[in-house]
Amino acid sequence: MGWLALLLAGLAGWLIWTGRLQRMSAKDGMALGVALVGAVLAAKGKPVIGAPLLIGAAMFFVGQGKLRGKGKTAAPKPLPPQDIAQARALLGVAPDADADMIRAAHRRLIASVHPDKGGTEALAAQINAARDLLLRDQAER
Repeated sequence: MGWLALLLAGLAGWLIWTGRLQRMSAKDGMALGVALVGAVLAAKGKPVIGAPLLIGAAMFFVGQGKLRGKGKTAAPKPLPPQDIAQARALLGVAPDADADMIRAAHRRLIASVHPDKGGTEALAAQINAARDLLLRDQAER
């Protein structure tokens, strides 16, 4: 029974370390629930029922980690060149802003909308694309 507690503590530690608790999906929650039910069943003397549940949940989380590592998300689309004014408005910089001002505005905005801070990946991708577009435009001038 002690090794099950260590296993669950390790799973919880891994979830916290990788940040998966912040972006847990319904499938992740169901797999975690199955792992908990399996651990309780195994601890109550029914390892024949509990062990497969634990193993299945562990395999699910390992498989999810491999999918995320291979770049499951799509690359952000850069803004078209005609949207330089829109990029400036998004970052809140003036038309005469230099590269340092653009980077400072990007850092300020991305700190509040980053997916790790509760923001969305789409908005963070737009802000990154706006920064890249403005920095490329600045370098061309």
